[in-house]
Amino acid sequence: MLGEYRIEGRRAAEISASVERAVGAGKLPPGELLPPMRELAVELGVNPNTVAAAYRTLRERGVIETDGRRGSRVRHRPASTARERIYVEVPEGVRDVSAGNPDPSLLPPLGEALAAAAARAARAPALYGAPAVDTELERFARAAFTADGVPGGPLAVTSGALDAIERVLAVHLRPGDSVAVEDPGWGSVLDLIPALGLKPVPVPVDDDGPLPEAADRALRQGARAMIVTARAQNPTGAVVGAARARELRAVLSGHPGALLVEDDHGHGIVDLPLHTLTGCTDHWVVVRSVAKAYGPDLRLAVLAGDAVTVDRVRGRQRLGPGWVSHILQDAVVHLWHSGAVDAAQVAAAYGQRRDPLVRALRARGIEAHGRSGMNVWLPVPDETAAVARLLHAGWAVAPGARFRLSSPPAVRLTVSGLAVDETEEVADALAAATRPSAAGRYD
Repeated sequence: MLGEYRIEGRRAAEISASVERAVGAGKLPPGELLPPMRELAVELGVNPNTVAAAYRTLRERGVIETDGRRGSRVRHRPASTARERIYVEVPEGVRDVSAGNPDPSLLPPLGEALAAAAARAARAPALYGAPAVDTELERFARAAFTADGVPGGPLAVTSGALDAIERVLAVHLRPGDSVAVEDPGWGSVLDLIPALGLKPVPVPVDDDGPLPEAADRALRQGARAMIVTARAQNPTGAVVGAARARELRAVLSGHPGALLVEDDHGHGIVDLPLHTLTGCTDHWVVVRSVAKAYGPDLRLAVLAGDAVTVDRVRGRQRLGPGWVSHILQDAVVHLWHSGAVDAAQVAAAYGQRRDPLVRALRARGIEAHGRSGMNVWLPVPDETAAVARLLHAGWAVAPGARFRLSSPPAVRLTVSGLAVDETEEVADALAAATRPSAAGRYD
């Protein structure tokens, strides 16, 4: 147990920090069994309650998990080990289609928008006490939400979608609560849940989004929140259509106390309509980031929600960063005013690369998913072998482990950097790399 590593400390905070440092440094690997609390208390010369408090802190931070008499172990994927560490080293000469970034050529130039925002700040700088949300941004965002059927309510502005999701979960849930999450789903969310001390409950996804029966089961088993990606789901490209939305709304109506977090990931890059699930639960939010349409470095998302949730989020913001820069908010308003991005054109550009690739793979007998957005998801029999073969063939894809909890192995390919005339070449490489290896016999 623990090999050569010795846990240290006299106070609960010192003991938990000692374990967390070891996990982060790889000295306590996933699955490592920690000493029983009384045994460690004797070794350190402290009260067992001190060790119990340290272990409780580690559980709440998503570092360890406890299974009754079987003891406490380092989590399979501790919160201190982000999924971004599950990546492929891209050798020179290999095409990188793993990163999930938008096509830079489809992003608008920011110079004019930032200059206009800076000029406005020179005339009327935002000072302490100013409203957290720019009036014009609120007007534009509210009109867009209303047009898509999102119920009326206050808005908040956060530093990106993940910041919004973290803040919403933090103001409603407590460590130990369960959250229904898409599986496969956004790796950053799957990291965030245990980092907040919450328990992810996987809900399988098909091309139409979360499966209603699985979502209902998760909520019946005690999940206090559910996170759903409305469009361009990462990594599968799923879209919640009208029929699936009706089914999921029926499920959520049976659990009005659950918190709904709807991530409209495809806003600005998808031309398929939003079928919102809001209005079925007491507490809900819809999050729209500008990252994919305007560029990840803007770090801005708009959050619409019920009055209680948005008030809590704004209150916690006031105690921390206070607000998201009004210069950034004004720049986004300028981009909206000027029509800097045509969502239909951007959606068509990604579709011209994604749809033919999905069709070409299916023609080769390879299951592929990519209904919207910039990613294609391919289930494979052996994830490690598929990634290695594709590297050898000159293509770096993202390992599916970054996006999975209990769903089968797969790889993700981002089409942003592909040319339309590369479809057949990529399909051939993917088909060759994802077929099962022939069984051998050794006498």
